Amino acid sequence: MTEKELYEILASDESYRIERTVSTGNMDKFQEAICAFANDLPGSRKKGYLLIGVTDEGRISGLKVDDALMKKISSIRSEGNILPLPVMTTEKVSTAEGDVLVVEVTPSFDTPVRYRGRTFVRIGPRRDIASLEEERILAERCAASLPTFDTRPCRDATLDDIDIDTIVKEYLPRAIDAEVLSKDTRPLKEKLASLHLFNMQWDCPTYASLIMFGKNPRYYMPGAYIQFVRFKGNDNGGEILNERRFEGSLYTMLPQLENFIRDGIVTKRPVPVSILREKDVHNYPYKALRELLMNAVMHRDYQSNMPTRLYQYDHHIEVMNPGGLYGHARPENFPNVNDYRNSVVAEMMKTLNYVNMFNHGVGEVQDLLRDNNSPPAEFNVGFLTAFSVVVKEPVENKVVNLSQVNDQVNATEYKMVIEELSQVLSQACPELSYVQCPKLAEVIIALLSRAPKSVSELMQAVGESNRSRFRNNILNKLVECRVVAPLYPDNPRHPRQKYILTDFGVDLTSKLK
Repeated sequence: MTEKELYEILASDESYRIERTVSTGNMDKFQEAICAFANDLPGSRKKGYLLIGVTDEGRISGLKVDDALMKKISSIRSEGNILPLPVMTTEKVSTAEGDVLVVEVTPSFDTPVRYRGRTFVRIGPRRDIASLEEERILAERCAASLPTFDTRPCRDATLDDIDIDTIVKEYLPRAIDAEVLSKDTRPLKEKLASLHLFNMQWDCPTYASLIMFGKNPRYYMPGAYIQFVRFKGNDNGGEILNERRFEGSLYTMLPQLENFIRDGIVTKRPVPVSILREKDVHNYPYKALRELLMNAVMHRDYQSNMPTRLYQYDHHIEVMNPGGLYGHARPENFPNVNDYRNSVVAEMMKTLNYVNMFNHGVGEVQDLLRDNNSPPAEFNVGFLTAFSVVVKEPVENKVVNLSQVNDQVNATEYKMVIEELSQVLSQACPELSYVQCPKLAEVIIALLSRAPKSVSELMQAVGESNRSRFRNNILNKLVECRVVAPLYPDNPRHPRQKYILTDFGVDLTSKLK
């Protein structure tokens, strides 16, 4: 926004599209305003503006907008207090009279939008809680403009096909503010319609209500279940050791799935880290597997007859989901950009505390695996109709003593180790025989502790000062030969990018005399 555009907005009266304030700390007021702009009760599809640093009369107050205030206001979008998440931008406009923080809010197609269970709307220049009739208008407008599968009516279903008691006693009190709910005297169908669980036009439940609260979702969606198979070996040709099917509504199935992951898949064992101390190492971090499975049921294509597959092998687990990347998510921007194939299901899972919708699930999974000394998860986003992720068990060091080689051997012995590892490396990877093998070997030694290291840490470990030369001549060569792997392979410039030794790299060290 230019300074000229700002003054044009300031010259207009405060209306349903503009709210002015000089306060910088009233977060409730800001979030209520953003919620109201997102609902766009007049249906104009015009953006709304929250102007922080402007008086009610339209004068710039002289505010100084710093980075802390910018981050504070920008965080409103991802905190999850406003659901569905609003589309908004924040921008500082500097003038001779002072700064103005402009929050631009795009009207949502997925209405009603609620702030902490309350629906706020703009009525002229005034902001207020929506009436029952206004909520009905927003719900009907959404049904006409948001044709995602989970919002569609299931015309063959009736209220008898969903668990009304659970919705009324468990979900409504979590989704809607208690005071608002106590005053809501609408018929049950209208209450459900306001949450996209019922379609008033066709007088039937939506697919979202069947997915989350249906008595038999597979009757209408045959693939709506999770298939677990434990294979012997590391491929599907092995003997089947165990099989289990998780089906029913997500409300009843997800707690069962959480317990099964914790008790039926995750194991732990003590591993010595010194003479006097041990630590527990898990075959798979529980939170990482849980995050992947919750994302699988949230993002899957419920129109597909393929189930969500959870396949366990001797040394890895694979989760395969029907439905590839959706919407704005693409192979080139995954995992930095996400989108919701089932926006209502995602909102319900957020309300029930199964997901957070902050778009940091992949990064959190990789961090959990790294802390467990496990290789990073391998995401396959190349399928058009499916999404796959592989999680491997942690690999124990086969040459534990070398992990502290600089402290445990003298310079002569260290040189012998480097020379021998260089020879092993050249034999295993002939394409590396012409490059500076001693430096390559030193990188492997630096990573033997299985603790991921940044480029700067690796450069310091091998005594290299030229970052470009180190990347091109040493690090990238090891990555190309699968000796070393980045934690975030699909995002080379990730701010937390680090490198770890692969299984192949560990195997090379086992050949040392």
